[in-house]
Amino acid sequence: MITDQLDLKRAIAGDERALQRLWSQHAPHIDAVVRRLCGDLDIAADISQEVWMQIFRALPSYRGDSQFGTWAHRIAVNRTLNALRKIRRIAKLETDIEDDSAITENDSDRTFLAESIEQAMTRLSPGARAVFVLHDIEGYTHGEIGEELGITSGGSKSQLFKARAKLRKLLAHLVDESTPVAGKEHVAPV
Repeated sequence: MITDQLDLKRAIAGDERALQRLWSQHAPHIDAVVRRLCGDLDIAADISQEVWMQIFRALPSYRGDSQFGTWAHRIAVNRTLNALRKIRRIAKLETDIEDDSAITENDSDRTFLAESIEQAMTRLSPGARAVFVLHDIEGYTHGEIGEELGITSGGSKSQLFKARAKLRKLLAHLVDESTPVAGKEHVAPV
């Protein structure tokens, strides 16, 4: 923690190496949050760059009331949600979920499962995905989610219920091999 505080002081003073160390330490978590909220790797990469620019611009206003990682996480969530709202306003599109859209690839079990979940999350509507990520992955309460997204706590609960139901349907083939996956046949070992 002393190193982190020293890097913070140096970064605030403009030390590029300290900025690089802060980025290296916190980028994996911050970028993962952005990716999960976006569901689209290309959009997430663009938003992630904006998030880091915002974090570094806001660094002089960091007061130390919370840990740097927590402070940066909050900026990442807020900036990502704002960017997604802007994208939706411009595009005015809602992604429809197709029941047979889960595609699987052979890989190690853990990687396969993680990729399957990430891919299924991209099939959720942006609102359902945001609520699912904020609640089930990031640990926000429904009240906090409501404040972030401008919806009621009940609306958050409803979106979470719908997101979980869609994910169950999209990921059912991982639990029950008798559930067909579009374009894939399951063959029992001999």
